[in-house]
Amino acid sequence: MGNETAKLSILRVTEQLKSEVEDIVVREFPLTIVLNDHELVTLLCSPTSLEYLAVGFLLSEGLIESKDDIKAILVDDQRGVARIETEKAVDVSLGRVLTSGGGRVVASSSVHKVSAAPQTRLSASRVFSLMDDFVQRSKVFKATGGVHSAALCDTNGILVFGEDIGRHNAIDKIFGECLLKDIATDNRLIITSGRVSSEILLKVAKRNIPILISKSAPTDLGVKLANDLGVTLVGFVRGKRMNVYTNSWRVAQ
Repeated sequence: MGNETAKLSILRVTEQLKSEVEDIVVREFPLTIVLNDHELVTLLCSPTSLEYLAVGFLLSEGLIESKDDIKAILVDDQRGVARIETEKAVDVSLGRVLTSGGGRVVASSSVHKVSAAPQTRLSASRVFSLMDDFVQRSKVFKATGGVHSAALCDTNGILVFGEDIGRHNAIDKIFGECLLKDIATDNRLIITSGRVSSEILLKVAKRNIPILISKSAPTDLGVKLANDLGVTLVGFVRGKRMNVYTNSWRVAQ
């Protein structure tokens, strides 16, 4: 688990006794993204895959569109700074904010309806199988219960896996890695451990991903946008049960 966790001495209390024990907790790390010498944002995150996080954040915010937009990336993980230079000038009117992985609300009118191939669908049993694999991946969650996970998948299995204290950050790490490694996201699916809010749904729809699967719940606006944008939204996937909220035709029995 490397530098993602820290060990602490704590007092553990039960009905029967009190005892001093060693516990493992996740680390929280401030990463400041500097875009073209402008201090853009400070993300509170897990101190891993910082390059992917910085690139994924810029991609999700619409500040870059492809790997070709990036001129240079320099990450100083000691000082907590990611410096990115782009080939062209970028509007940095976002300003400087402090966030723990929460995203800005993006107007749904700026996101096109997902144009996935009609054959992009999977069986209910495959959803359960993918989620089983997904929940076994995170050693940090098993040790601490303190991180969110996200994965890019195809119908055969998990392609890219990431985790972070922030649910937005975990997905941005996935997209940043895909961009830098030329891994296509079209016609694939995302699994997340976190709540599917409108920001999460829009973040996924912008990458033309037709299926979003979560272990947790959606919000009402998340469901509305999934329906409007043609995304199949599946929530509460636990054991052999799930809720399909929108575009259920992509999930076969």
